[in-house]
Amino acid sequence: MSDRQATVLFADVSGSTKLYETAGDAAALEGISGCLAALRKATEAAGGRVVKTIGDEVMAVFPRPDAAAAAAAEMQGKIDALPEVAGTKLGVRIGFHHGPVLQQEDDLFGDTVNLASRLTEQAKKFEIITSAETAAQLGPIFRRQVRPLHSIPVKGKSDEVAIAELVWRMDDNATVFAGSQKMRALSGALHLKYKGREIVRRRDDDAVTLGRDTACGLVIDDDKASRQHCTIERRQDKFVLKDHSTNGTYVTLEDGTEILLQREELTLRKRGWIACGQPRAHTEAVEFSCD
Repeated sequence: MSDRQATVLFADVSGSTKLYETAGDAAALEGISGCLAALRKATEAAGGRVVKTIGDEVMAVFPRPDAAAAAAAEMQGKIDALPEVAGTKLGVRIGFHHGPVLQQEDDLFGDTVNLASRLTEQAKKFEIITSAETAAQLGPIFRRQVRPLHSIPVKGKSDEVAIAELVWRMDDNATVFAGSQKMRALSGALHLKYKGREIVRRRDDDAVTLGRDTACGLVIDDDKASRQHCTIERRQDKFVLKDHSTNGTYVTLEDGTEILLQREELTLRKRGWIACGQPRAHTEAVEFSCD
């Protein structure tokens, strides 16, 4: 049994169980087999190896995170381009993590494998999820497409694991890894002010995370706030806040209306305040303005 560093990826075909019920065994098997073949092809094209296929899930290994990221984006693009099966659009959930692995014959074992599998469980259909630790090891092209999320509990670990999404497309027609003219053409900026500090996010900037964790773009000094409480990202010509927290995010609009977000999203408009974990009246809020 050998020990080495590698990036482990799982890709799970979403909705396959229901497909067997609605499309019948023959049609479902043909559709899922087409998906698995596309996943294998994308793996090999990126320099990876398919370790094994478990039902409708592929486990693959790559020498480095960038190769796994390239394969994951290619997988999503290939599956998205496949025709519907009996009226059902198939998709994949992908998770990957880089770290030490134990290899016995052709199979892999260890904490890295377990965490990659757990990340796949966190992904939704058409999503790519990785650990924040692995995201930090990506090259600049892929790192620009990382959207920080929240932290998750993982069996066998005392601390929660911070996770991130690797955004592989802007919309239904455009992948984003090379950077798009549409993104560069956007104007406007988001201003955030908190406890004497101001940060600005413009059209090409990364998403910003608010929370207690010192790694966040804007660190919130409040016990009610989660470590990675919420993120604000640019989508088309809008700034969208997404809550990931335990206690919720309170957004006060310019007219004084206060909205509680609990694992929900809200488009930020004009000017207002963001309070993490409790109402604005009970804590110092982040002031935002969009121009």
